[in-house]
Amino acid sequence: MSVHERDASSVGKSLHEDLEPGGVTTERPTRIADAAPVGLFMFASTTLLASLYNVNTRGIHTTNAILGMAIFGGGLVQLIAGMWQCARGHVFGAATFSSYGAFWMSYSVIAIPGFGVFQAFPTEAEFRNAHGMYLIVWFMITALFVPSTLPRKTLAMTVLLTCVAMNFLLLGISELTGSRSVQLAGGAFGIIVAFVAYYIGLSDLLAAEEHPFIVLPQDFRKTRH
Repeated sequence: MSVHERDASSVGKSLHEDLEPGGVTTERPTRIADAAPVGLFMFASTTLLASLYNVNTRGIHTTNAILGMAIFGGGLVQLIAGMWQCARGHVFGAATFSSYGAFWMSYSVIAIPGFGVFQAFPTEAEFRNAHGMYLIVWFMITALFVPSTLPRKTLAMTVLLTCVAMNFLLLGISELTGSRSVQLAGGAFGIIVAFVAYYIGLSDLLAAEEHPFIVLPQDFRKTRH
């Protein structure tokens, strides 16, 4: 081994090892950053855009402008965040981020004309029924996530997933029934979802700092003594 190789090897070891008294070296565990803030920010941003379209903000009725955000922000980034949480051993974060990343990717496939999903249905009514069932299934998936937030997770996370479930349920019902008022209600819940997710994401981001200038609480329940 050359001098340069030995030096590089020693530097590499020093990054992962500590020298204890007596000259004994111990390996430090590698610290993996928390991907939850970026996952939450992308989830919030994509949901906010979709919800603003659902309530027809500024007269917008066509939602295809969200596709780029849905594929790369809500889809790819959340999927990566989920895999990152796997590496950290966080089962809940891995399950939720990966699932909603898959949701936005699959939503994009439905909305992109080149995939021919809409064109495959003989009538628009049949497509709306199928799309409504798709959203109801995502309501069920989200409802299954909620119980795991009750004993150990924060109140903010419980509120977030409950609102996500209501968002899916109302949008699914609006597709199945054609009710405009139910769609507006679903869009309103989506806007609430976005800002709760932004809050949790910012709280996690600040908590990761060694000396945050402010701390945002996520659990407003009284501490039991």
